[in-house]
Amino acid sequence: MRTYKAAIRKCLVAIAICTTGTVLGFAQSKAETFRYGDFNSWITRNIPESQIIGGNTKTLYEIGPAQTIDGAKAYKNLGNSPWATSNVYAKVMGISKGSCAVMPDTRSGTDKCAKLTTIMERCKAVGLINIDVVVAGSIFLGEMLEPISSTSDPYSKMEMGIPFTRRPKALKFDYKLSIPQNAGRTYSSGFGKKKTLAGQESAEVMVLLQRRWEDADGNLFAKRVGTARVRFGKSTSGWVNGYTLPLMYGDITSDPGYKSYMGLIPAERSYYARNSKGKMVPVKEVGWDSRDATPTHIIVMASAASGDAYTGTIGLTFWIDNIATTY
Repeated sequence: MRTYKAAIRKCLVAIAICTTGTVLGFAQSKAETFRYGDFNSWITRNIPESQIIGGNTKTLYEIGPAQTIDGAKAYKNLGNSPWATSNVYAKVMGISKGSCAVMPDTRSGTDKCAKLTTIMERCKAVGLINIDVVVAGSIFLGEMLEPISSTSDPYSKMEMGIPFTRRPKALKFDYKLSIPQNAGRTYSSGFGKKKTLAGQESAEVMVLLQRRWEDADGNLFAKRVGTARVRFGKSTSGWVNGYTLPLMYGDITSDPGYKSYMGLIPAERSYYARNSKGKMVPVKEVGWDSRDATPTHIIVMASAASGDAYTGTIGLTFWIDNIATTY
């Protein structure tokens, strides 16, 4: 009898263990990496700059199917890559120039990641042009519109966001950060005097889910469905793997985790997108959507700066890898 009861107890324990394991298995989040979001595949662009500014060849990188592109050519996303970068081919006053603040870096062996750095880009030609521009290395879902012809209205040169109708729980990624000590913050848009600003610069990662629509005149509007945004202000001792950034849905202004920078995008800083007529127009966020709304677009951006355009800490470097949504 004792042997029989012992056998029953062992059987029940085994069932309990199996059942618990099954429940935990279903509870675990499923991660889905964005296309090319492991950053192991890069496009190399060799841009010959104009002779008047030295005639050097500038190497730029894009996230997509591995290949090399030679020549001063406008880039458009290849291989169905959803990613764009702050790297640009510019043609200002007939002068061709390249800028590179995003590049591949090696974690180990053949495993690569994205390296984002804030730099001061200089373009000088006696009697023609003399500008210094702060460029923060950034990657985002969308497209950069080349060639860039000026530094005015920078968001109008970026199509931010891609179609997306799902409701993820979080964004998951690996990161590493190095912030120069006592470096300060600098603003320089290329025209006017450079300014040294107070405060600490941070790297930033954000996810915005929007429900967009278009009116009869081609204007684009959006309500905010989901929000996740974090700023990293301290250097790390190495890689932080599997960082999870939870998404909050609906109006989050009363949520304990709400920060002022998580709010709706001000009209004067609206991101841009193409309307049904193919024209780039601002996407005006006009309010918070309901908690159970279905988005039409997702914006994901990682940057080596967190403030206004043309502002950052020179030398701040932010590595990021394996960007995925979890469900």
